[in-house]
Amino acid sequence: MKVFYSLLLLGCLVLFAGCQNDQENTMVLLDEPIKEINVSKSGGIGDMNQDILFSFNDKQSIKVFEKGIRTAVKQQSDMKGIDPEYDVMVEYNGGLPAHAIHLWLGEEDEESTLMYMVGEGETYLTSSRTTNRLRELLLPQQ
Repeated sequence: MKVFYSLLLLGCLVLFAGCQNDQENTMVLLDEPIKEINVSKSGGIGDMNQDILFSFNDKQSIKVFEKGIRTAVKQQSDMKGIDPEYDVMVEYNGGLPAHAIHLWLGEEDEESTLMYMVGEGETYLTSSRTTNRLRELLLPQQ
């Protein structure tokens, strides 16, 4: 019986460690309702352009951005010397501070790169499906 409990405990620890590892390797947002997503042309890394190009406040568009951000995986990407194309501001209900994120939008069926404006400079890659959905929102006439 002790062997069974030991194996059960070991299995729980492995599962817990795996969950922790996923959280450290993906982008995070607050667990609060998102009011809107504002997007502007980027002024460069470390700067957030306040001249809004697009403002998304419908549930479907917010869901695209939210899922894309939350599922982006930390991956080394050489973006030195390449300015982001867009600045994304995730605005929350209740006046909470916004998340500011730089976006390098990938080509169709390619990954896109995200990076927190404030942070250590780590980059996160989206799936190609997320890129395609973001392209539909940000490049509607192409």
